[in-house]
Amino acid sequence: MSDSSPVEILIVEDNPYDLEMTLRGFTSARMLNHIHVARDGEEALDFLFRRGSQATRPAGPLPRLILLDLKLPKVDGLEVLAAIRGHDSTRTVPVVMMTSSQEQSDLVRSYELGVNSYIVKPVQFEGFVRAVQEIGMYWMLLNQPPAVAG
Repeated sequence: MSDSSPVEILIVEDNPYDLEMTLRGFTSARMLNHIHVARDGEEALDFLFRRGSQATRPAGPLPRLILLDLKLPKVDGLEVLAAIRGHDSTRTVPVVMMTSSQEQSDLVRSYELGVNSYIVKPVQFEGFVRAVQEIGMYWMLLNQPPAVAG
C-alpha cells in the first residue's frame, strides 16, 4: 500500500478481515496517509530496522504511528513492542496495541513494555471502523509526539 513517500502509519496485522476493516476506517475518515502493512512481527521489525527483506529499503523517517496486533505469527506483538522500545531510534514512536485479547496479563505487560494505548478490537464492523477512525484522528492529528530520527 505504500509508495516512495514516507510511511506515516505502520499496521502490523495478520488477520485479513481486521486489516481490511482498519484500512476502511482510515479511508472513510479521509485519512489517506501513507500506510505500510506488515503481516507478522518479523516483517514489522525488518521494516522498522531496515533488515532482512527490508535491508535495501532507502532510509526515511519512521512511521508517526504503529498499530500493532498482539497475537502475530513469527514474532508476537509484545516482542515487537519490546524491540521498538529497546531501540533509541524507535523508542518514542507511538504504538497502539489493537487486539482481541481482553486478558489482564496482556494489558499489563503491554503497558510495562511502554505501549501508548491498548484497545480491544470491537467485534461489530461499525464499531471497529469507528474505533480506527478515532485512533487515527487522535494519533495523527491531535497528538504532538517528539521529533524522532529516521
